[in-house]
Amino acid sequence: MITCHASSVEIEGKGVLLRGPSGSGKSDLALRLVDGGGTLISDDYTEIHMRDGRLYLKAPVEISGRIEVRGLGLMPLPVTGDIPLALVFDLMPYSQIDRAPADDVAVFDDVEVPRRALDPFTASSEAVVRLALRQNPLRTGYE
Repeated sequence: MITCHASSVEIEGKGVLLRGPSGSGKSDLALRLVDGGGTLISDDYTEIHMRDGRLYLKAPVEISGRIEVRGLGLMPLPVTGDIPLALVFDLMPYSQIDRAPADDVAVFDDVEVPRRALDPFTASSEAVVRLALRQNPLRTGYE
């Protein structure tokens, strides 16, 4: 098992991992994705488990079912778990993101997962996540 400093959301049966340091927008983007129909897997830290050659996401027990909402504190939300990891987003400022990046991967336990960069504070960030899930050739066998 790997514990990753990342929030995670399930969208249409696929797990999206939102990685970044404290204050990078993980919880904010996760909340907006949930508000748009996704389901929270975990906020701030996500456990990644390998099973049958695939990676799955779930929340650590001690933080399951809660999300930090700036200005409100920890708030309860319905969660899901044991969702296959489909796509990783590394959160960073817009100015650091290539306009047309080459394919990239994140590697967990020798399993490659498609990786993209994203500024979570742009107005289109939720749409970008959903579009990437639909358009990205998932090389992990989860499609």
